Amino acid sequence: MSAQYTISNENITFKERFAYGIGDFGSNLFLCIGTLYLLKFYTDELNIPAAYGGVIFLISKFFTAFTDILTGLILDSRKTIGPRGKFRPFILFVSFPTLLVTIAQFVPLTFTLEYKVIVATLIFMSFGLCYSLMNCSYGAMVPAITKNPHERATFASFRQGGSTLGLLTCSVAFIPLQKAFEVYGVYSYTIAACIFSIGGVICMTICYLYVKERYTEIATDAERPSIVKSLGSLFNNKPLLVLAIVNLCTLGAFNIKLAMQVYYCQYVLNDVYLLSYMGFFSMGCVLIGVLLVPKTTEIFGKKKVYVAGLFIWVIGDALNYFLGNNEILFVIFSCVTFLGTAFANSLNWALVPDTVDYGEWKTGIRAEGAVYTGYTFSRKISAAMAGFLPGILLAYVGYVANTTQTTQTIEGLRVLIFVIPGALALFAMLTMFIFYHLDEQTYYKISNELNLKRQKQNN
Repeated sequence: MSAQYTISNENITFKERFAYGIGDFGSNLFLCIGTLYLLKFYTDELNIPAAYGGVIFLISKFFTAFTDILTGLILDSRKTIGPRGKFRPFILFVSFPTLLVTIAQFVPLTFTLEYKVIVATLIFMSFGLCYSLMNCSYGAMVPAITKNPHERATFASFRQGGSTLGLLTCSVAFIPLQKAFEVYGVYSYTIAACIFSIGGVICMTICYLYVKERYTEIATDAERPSIVKSLGSLFNNKPLLVLAIVNLCTLGAFNIKLAMQVYYCQYVLNDVYLLSYMGFFSMGCVLIGVLLVPKTTEIFGKKKVYVAGLFIWVIGDALNYFLGNNEILFVIFSCVTFLGTAFANSLNWALVPDTVDYGEWKTGIRAEGAVYTGYTFSRKISAAMAGFLPGILLAYVGYVANTTQTTQTIEGLRVLIFVIPGALALFAMLTMFIFYHLDEQTYYKISNELNLKRQKQNN
């Protein structure tokens, strides 16, 4: 494996960590307005039935899962790297088409129902393609930034902090911003999406400018594995497979919860603006969890902190289902839940770079792009199901837009927002506890062996 360039003295500054976190803040300005409000835009503004909306999410997210794999193959197949690096150009230049398709998702459609569904699906698929090229490059860049596992955990913490602030901004500000432009009718959604998307581009530009790639490794033609071998190496990477299964559960649970929040606040608690207050407090708890991640992982290790976070999540959802029958308790127990999600979601991005090194140690193939996008493939499959199920289940429980819901529908909403996510988090906790074995001691052994191997190759 030949290195394009290597900086032995990393000299990572707070500004660089902060800029990396700003990158995921920008990514989430693009992503979360769709996660939180696109289904509601379909059902309540475009008059697309909830089940059809679920199908749009299912098709589009499955498509995006494969574009993630395509992105990984593109990254790993690059033969020449310019001064901008291997990953950074995608972060900057693809953010502009991502802006356009993000706005297009919230443009009102005046076609017949069938054409609305077709056009909405194609736009959502286009968003998935652009977002994959931008965000997967951003995530796969960590092994090129630092080799230090604790520094990777710190970068993961900053990333989760940026992600959380992005989600918080979307939760708190999008609906009030949309309401402020309500004089423009359904185009109020378009205007709000435009403002958020411009913010996304600015953030990705900051990330591009201030983050450095220090260890960009490029295989020679002889060393470069075929696509089949590159993908096949993923199935010999047991920690990655376990992490992928866990994320099928956790991301699905998290996205279902996010999609149902606006319905739950409006139709169960009868206050759609409560979503902003709840988002402010619960995301504040997420930030507290994010800040605790570096120190707790240093003391207890990544796996134990991850499992503990999932346990807190399960407790929060259980409390909300059985006791959260008013606005105050709902907010309090949601804060508990989101505190738990902070540990798991932060450590996802710290664990993936470790599996890159494990894969190279196990198979002799180093493929940052394939490993990262193979992992995000599982996340997109999860997101596809998380987008599909709420739409289908909303129809199943009898949801009708813009009217008082029946007792059966209200109970269905409670199951969707608390029971299903809590059960998935519980399964993920047990899977991680039993089957994930790449702890810190094992990782350091692998890292030392890889370093010795590289030294022999360079001599």
